[in-house]
Amino acid sequence: MSEQSSLNLITGYSQALAGKRALEHSGSDFYEVRGEVGSMVVQLHPKRLSMEVAELIEETPTTRTLRLVAADRSALPPFQAGQYVNLFVEIDGVKTARPYAISSSPSQRVYYDLTVKRAKDGFVSGYLLDSVEVGQLFQSSGPMGTFHHNPLFHGDDLVFLAGGSGGAPARSILLDILDRDLPQRFHLLYVNSYVDDVIFAEEFRALALRHENFTLTELVSRPPADYTERSGRLTRELLQEVLGELDGKIFYLCGPTPFNDSCVALLTTLGVPRRRIRVEANGAPKEPNLQPSWPQDVALEDEVQVTVRGRGSFLSRVGEPLLNALERNGYFAENACRSGECSLCRIKLVSGTVFNPQEAHLRKSDRDFNWIYSCVAFPTGDIEIQL
Repeated sequence: MSEQSSLNLITGYSQALAGKRALEHSGSDFYEVRGEVGSMVVQLHPKRLSMEVAELIEETPTTRTLRLVAADRSALPPFQAGQYVNLFVEIDGVKTARPYAISSSPSQRVYYDLTVKRAKDGFVSGYLLDSVEVGQLFQSSGPMGTFHHNPLFHGDDLVFLAGGSGGAPARSILLDILDRDLPQRFHLLYVNSYVDDVIFAEEFRALALRHENFTLTELVSRPPADYTERSGRLTRELLQEVLGELDGKIFYLCGPTPFNDSCVALLTTLGVPRRRIRVEANGAPKEPNLQPSWPQDVALEDEVQVTVRGRGSFLSRVGEPLLNALERNGYFAENACRSGECSLCRIKLVSGTVFNPQEAHLRKSDRDFNWIYSCVAFPTGDIEIQL
């Protein structure tokens, strides 16, 4: 078979070739379609979205869902189940942002659900839970992130280990499978501290009863005295009991950083290859000083001076991520994941030293030319930076 004959077998090839020849005959310079590609890219991957709070859903005593619609009531951009948006807020004059997983299904684009759990001493979570009202306007990024299922590489046997608010991306992935009647099997192992603080509890339980391809295993780590269901923490023995054969399974992990680290360790001891484990980043480490390369003579409470070249300086604690300190003092750096992954908050370190934790996925060129990811960088002495 000739090369031309082979090309003709490709769906749409003959039509595309005929269209090309027609345009050549007409002498078009494609002026009539100029700008269409850029317009489509902006629609699918906008840098900013204008959003309005359409509904506030109280999920648990510590959790609420913000149902956001486009301020102009247009359809929202499509997204992959498991992705997040970066929500920009201004609190008491401080402009900041936080990434939140979209917990709704991508099968509809009328709204995004952002499910927010109160964090201890949380600056933004407290505001979103206590002060936000229906009708309030926000700016957000478009959907982003790589924590989603790819059927070509990840197969059809999904296991999601979720801790607390990690149930948000789990819900989106699950609803996507069920809404579209996809062939994947989905096993959710959901770990929570208290029986009255399980996000989406009734919904997950109802779905597990109705769908054979969805299995729910719940675990409460701090149960009341009369609790008779599974309790405690995830263990190697429990994983073996409820999952059986592990070959062919792909694992998704989302929860507090210690939870994720513990799950990776457990799965590794069970022989699960690291390439079969997908971990959603969850912010800067709360205790970077516990990581092996932390300088021993530096304490989190130490005070350092941060100088922004040509713009001023301020004092900050060593234990505060640099991006947080910049925002608190009126300086803006573009950001999205706030977990050391996306590199949008990259800034130039002119002088001084910072601690880059294991969460900072710096490239070799970043290290060679003193670029740091401010969302997970911790100044360990006086520094000068360039924004």
